[in-house]
Amino acid sequence: MIKKFLTAVQKQKAERLEVNEHRDLLRAAATIGGRLFGDIPAGHRREFFCLDKNTWIWHEEWIDSLSNRQVQTMRYDVRPDKILKTQDGSSYQSLSDTETQNLITAARNYRAAIRAQLAPLAV
Repeated sequence: MIKKFLTAVQKQKAERLEVNEHRDLLRAAATIGGRLFGDIPAGHRREFFCLDKNTWIWHEEWIDSLSNRQVQTMRYDVRPDKILKTQDGSSYQSLSDTETQNLITAARNYRAAIRAQLAPLAV
């Protein structure tokens, strides 16, 4: 009985560790992705990352000139026949051809940066 309990506790601990490692890796990747688009102004936070195989996120936060916190989040959902975007939870819209090409370029640059900067750490 105690052995079964200890095994369950160890399994939960290992799962928590795995979740924390995944979260930390995603945060590091988001930070790397945010830097792909140039310098980040002081007081800003910018992230760009692949949430899963079909979802890309662009997130930016800053304090405006009136000391109000501003947040903007763009979500891109990649479908077999098109890419849809939503900004700050609004309704989904299809991307224009230019936006589609920009997202494809950003995704390629992101993957290259992640391979270059995070892959050596996974060894």
